Amino acid sequence: MSTHIGAQAGDIAPLVLMPGDPLRAKWIAETFLEDARCYTEVRGMYGFTGTWQGQRVSVQGSGMGQPSLAIYAHELMAEYDVQSIIRVGSCGAMTERVAVRDIVIASGACTDSSMNRIRFEGLDYAPVADFGLLRAAYDAATAQDLDEAVHVGLIYSSDSFYPARPELSARMVEYGVLAVEMEASALYTLAARHGRRALAICTVSDHLVTGEETTSQEREQTFGAMIEIALTAGLAQA
Repeated sequence: MSTHIGAQAGDIAPLVLMPGDPLRAKWIAETFLEDARCYTEVRGMYGFTGTWQGQRVSVQGSGMGQPSLAIYAHELMAEYDVQSIIRVGSCGAMTERVAVRDIVIASGACTDSSMNRIRFEGLDYAPVADFGLLRAAYDAATAQDLDEAVHVGLIYSSDSFYPARPELSARMVEYGVLAVEMEASALYTLAARHGRRALAICTVSDHLVTGEETTSQEREQTFGAMIEIALTAGLAQA
């Protein structure tokens, strides 16, 4: 039994979908999974296991930010032998190439976090997605006729929701970054460390250029296309 999850052996499936918001985890379980059972409520960070198309799938909240996600991702892989984690969350568009409600599949994750600089003693490590999951996710999106609303590329995992130097974001855009969120870099790094698969799929909830945004309820409950892509991709690589 792990410190922060507290589930029993066998409670968690090899494939885990990981939203930041624990209420989004609850909504995913209730909306998409059959016979979903809650295996943890520790610190209000819900986790559920059920089935989708006959296959076992778990959903685990991670909280906001890389330090919080790192706790849950580490315990899932080290203590529960989880093989694949797919982050399903929201992101902010940083370029007009991407619109609100579009989906970004993160091929790699830039970051301003010091976590990897500490881990690699100052060297710059480039965390990337598992290619099998990435390809399966793009194929699943194409099958849903979402080609024009789905973007594959770099994401920016920021430690600050309210950055002290927002002007620096423009430089990221010049180098091809599509959107900003707060977790993918840590997830990709930990998956590499444990030899597991990871992918971040994010729905654009707000736009840093145009100012358009969705409500908190919409972010929690209306990102169904992203969830179906994640489930299809995850089970294709199981």
